[in-house]
Amino acid sequence: MPESFNASAFLVDRQVEAGRGDHVAVTGPAGALTYAQLAARVAELAAGLRELGVRPEERVLLVMSDRPETVVAILAVMRMGAVAVPISTMYNGAELATLFRDARGRVLVATPEFEPAVREALWNSPDVTTLVLMDPAGLNAGLPDAGMRVRAWADVLEAGRAAGAAQEGGAGAAYDSWRDSPALWLYTSGTTGAPKAAMHRHGSIRDVCETYGAQVLGIRPGDRCFSVARLFFAYGLGNSLFFPLAAGATAILDPARPTPAGVIERVMADRPTLFFAGPTFYTALLASGAPGDAFQSVRLAVSAGEALPAEIYRRFTERFGVDIIDGLGSTEALHIFISNRPGQVRPGTSGTVVPGYEARLLDDLGAPVPDGQPGHLYVRGDSIATGYWCRTTATRQVFQGEWLRTGDTYTRDADGFHHCLGRSNDLIKAGGIWVSPMEVEARLLEHTSVGECAVVAYIDSDGLEKPVACVVPAAGHAVDATELVTFCRDGLASFKRPREVLVVDELPKTATGKIQRVVVRQLAADLLGKRQTGPVP
Repeated sequence: MPESFNASAFLVDRQVEAGRGDHVAVTGPAGALTYAQLAARVAELAAGLRELGVRPEERVLLVMSDRPETVVAILAVMRMGAVAVPISTMYNGAELATLFRDARGRVLVATPEFEPAVREALWNSPDVTTLVLMDPAGLNAGLPDAGMRVRAWADVLEAGRAAGAAQEGGAGAAYDSWRDSPALWLYTSGTTGAPKAAMHRHGSIRDVCETYGAQVLGIRPGDRCFSVARLFFAYGLGNSLFFPLAAGATAILDPARPTPAGVIERVMADRPTLFFAGPTFYTALLASGAPGDAFQSVRLAVSAGEALPAEIYRRFTERFGVDIIDGLGSTEALHIFISNRPGQVRPGTSGTVVPGYEARLLDDLGAPVPDGQPGHLYVRGDSIATGYWCRTTATRQVFQGEWLRTGDTYTRDADGFHHCLGRSNDLIKAGGIWVSPMEVEARLLEHTSVGECAVVAYIDSDGLEKPVACVVPAAGHAVDATELVTFCRDGLASFKRPREVLVVDELPKTATGKIQRVVVRQLAADLLGKRQTGPVP
């Protein structure tokens, strides 16, 4: 038989056994729990879920904000051998229903903020038979089936306590799972379109803690972690649950929707030592008017989700005095596998391969490319998901033996630093030569009038691709299109310059804050179609 391993016990029980029971595990405006309190609550909920009829390897759906109860729920589901499925709280009722039907979970746990969308979704989610709500008020209002069981969170915990008291050894004992047992599903659009569930094992959670968490972050018990990315993202789940708990540190959780003002308030109140966000949010912080000492407690900032432009890195570090390490990860890999290192940042790059992973760059025929040449990025490591749930074609395209095809195009220099050229389908072929949108965007961001930008391909009347820049002006600045084109021509090879600069109020973004390039391309086409004048030469 394989050796027993349960990720929940690894993250929590181990800290209590090591004598850290009185250390704060999670804190924030929604409450705090020590490691001893967290362990007790997790065991109670695990037993309560068993009393509800949840079975090992069954999916449990979670639509919950970042609060201590969410950490308890994820850990309790894994503890009793079931599969935790945290789902984006940014979806509407129809979108939630689609994922509920796909996951086929019978038990759903929701926090009060999202009850309206959850109730709407349940009208089209026949597999869900039990709803657990934190707010006991109006438990049976607006549900599609009078036979659906609705339980208050507190009652499920009480049932778990009673079951534990009645059973020798406790009903909340960790299930005898293995390293390869299913633990977690995370929904992602990944590299192939519609949301699908990447399936992760118990052992993968320890893997990311022992690779990126320990060897890149160097996280230790005295650290306090605060993440703009939420717990339903792979990035946020590592930042606010896996890494701090594995090290015996503290996670700062805020159920409120992240805004620059709200995040600054939380940072100054709870004084994290590790701060995690994405490039879009770092840009927003720079535009927020936050005081220069706002991040004085932070020893290290982390960026992921999309490549961090060198200019944003420069502005942030100069203004707030905090170093940012940019890295590349994915939901399919569970967290970051290429990263810069503290004190060894090369701005504008994703860094070098994290210990425990391997990466390679291949051409269209699957042959390795030399340093300095673009290639499709593949990665392998023990934290890679086992595949997508019920998506055979997508699984075969993305998971190729031990290797994960990330869908990104990169170059690698002689020192092993990786340079992102963008998603493989975002590259622009201008005049027969490939152009990386990110390289042009990095140049545009160096201009004081540019707050945000996205460079996309525009198909002209001859059917040829041309780089076009959509630009959001920096606060207090006006954009001069001709000046920006000249600025790019002066700093880049001429063929890389944008042929048009379009001024927009904002850039369309995904729920994770990434720029929606497909939408930007359509926006650029619509705006250029209305113009009567010719392109900028």
